[in-house]
Amino acid sequence: MLPRLLAFSLVATSLTFAAELPPVPVKAIAQKQELLFADDFQGPTPDKVWHKVVPTFAVENGALKGTQTRDKDVPSADGKSVIRAHAAVHGLEIPTKDSVVEVKIKFAGATMIDVEFDDRKYTGAHYGHLCRAQVRLNGVTLIDERDGTMRNDIYAMNKQPEKKAERAALLKGRTVTYPAKLEAGKWYALVVETVGDEMRVTIDGQPAGYLKSSGIAHATKSKIELGVAGKDGFFDDLKVWNAASAKR
Repeated sequence: MLPRLLAFSLVATSLTFAAELPPVPVKAIAQKQELLFADDFQGPTPDKVWHKVVPTFAVENGALKGTQTRDKDVPSADGKSVIRAHAAVHGLEIPTKDSVVEVKIKFAGATMIDVEFDDRKYTGAHYGHLCRAQVRLNGVTLIDERDGTMRNDIYAMNKQPEKKAERAALLKGRTVTYPAKLEAGKWYALVVETVGDEMRVTIDGQPAGYLKSSGIAHATKSKIELGVAGKDGFFDDLKVWNAASAKR
């Protein structure tokens, strides 16, 4: 039996949070259609439908636990390259365009928990990254990666310090962070809606983040991935629906 969901509280009292942040729609932007997937993690190990992307995940006490084990850069086995530090990532092949993802999350040492959408066949962005919603104890970040941080030309600028200003200009409007105040050790109900070029996040039913950006509209979101940075982050009662635009 999961602990009772506790109320999510925002740092700011207004849905606009701050003058520079877009207001978060009070009502849902997505209307649930077909239930595509559900998992309550009651087995001894993750279901075979899940695949490992970056270690390490395990089932513990009826929940999926992610622990970042690639926490520092290390040389590859042949010594010719470097294996970079990376959050733990667990993946599903669930083709969607517009969707609603519901999942319960808990921080137990983790610094970040996220829900990500990818299309490995898309070659215009690094590793087919499209968009994601990241949750931290002090904030919620929404990112358009396809046309932002992971777009091939912008991604290449990471290694070109002289293009820092140009890169910053190209990334304008592709990422937004809203303040939040969450507590470690407590369960929260996270909902991530994607409809067209919009993404909306709620936590415990309260509007927590919103981004409108072209990369979110990618029509073939073939993968959904769960990520955890740090030690440890938990997921439970995951549900994924196809969705249609809600009337607003």
